[in-house]
Amino acid sequence: MTLFYYSPQFLHHETGNHVESANRIRHIPDHLEKLGLLPRCTRPEWKPLSRARLNYAHTPRYVDEVWATAKSGGGDLDPDTVCSPASYDVALLAAGAACDAVGRVLQGEDRNAFCLVRPPGHHALRDRAMGFCIFNNVALAAASAVWEYDLERVLIIDWDIHHGNGTQAIFWQDPKVALLSVHRYPFYPGTGSEDEQGEGDGAGTIMNVPVEFGISREEYVSIFREAVAKMADRIRPQLILLSAGFDTHRLDPLGGLGLETEDFGTLTDIVLEAADKHCDAKLVGVLEGGYNPEALADSVAVHLEHLLAAG
Repeated sequence: MTLFYYSPQFLHHETGNHVESANRIRHIPDHLEKLGLLPRCTRPEWKPLSRARLNYAHTPRYVDEVWATAKSGGGDLDPDTVCSPASYDVALLAAGAACDAVGRVLQGEDRNAFCLVRPPGHHALRDRAMGFCIFNNVALAAASAVWEYDLERVLIIDWDIHHGNGTQAIFWQDPKVALLSVHRYPFYPGTGSEDEQGEGDGAGTIMNVPVEFGISREEYVSIFREAVAKMADRIRPQLILLSAGFDTHRLDPLGGLGLETEDFGTLTDIVLEAADKHCDAKLVGVLEGGYNPEALADSVAVHLEHLLAAG
């Protein structure tokens, strides 16, 4: 089976008319239920991430800032990132889901997991929010795998249309956590060129694969397949984490690279093949972007269906 993480609490990160709103995911669980996918999943209970574990990827001063902003009634953490009164607690719950999934997968409870969470995370830096993201869920999950389970080789694959700049910055000099990001470029946030490859002990652990707007679906899938195989063979990961953004869908209002819903099944299979080859199929996915609610629901359903088929 597949571990599936979702809580109605994720709807309480209130952002008003912001494109990253609760409406993105509000109806997805019902959609998955009607398709018969949720009954096939394991639905674990989990706890919010502790403040101490936030230090794996974020500075105490930044954590204090988020807490204080939420407790004072909310405000803007940056021009794109809203913090409501409940956002600190919701962000801890989202990060807790990703870390709990890592623990259960590494302990053999299930082979793969998907975390339907918000706020998203891959733009969040160690010391500040960015691009709708408060805490970097996938970075915290990777760090927990290293610090709590003694893993030496973790690979994060990011297929969101936007470069995972926060994840890259957090692990820029880290030899134990590698990042493959396939993203539209040039595009927000402006990072993600091919020559950004990490430095120091982390030199060569980052692979950026920029793709231009107008690329065909077939070209994108081919580039993604080649990049995943190359990076996975280089790193030989003990665990693969997926920053699963669905804003490459042709209907997405913030990006769009022309992908159709069914293409996410193909991309999922490519990642699953790498996980099966290198780490006994251990894969944990975490929701990032995707801003057309209908397209997102359908794409998540396809992704989950392929995870279940592999589990």
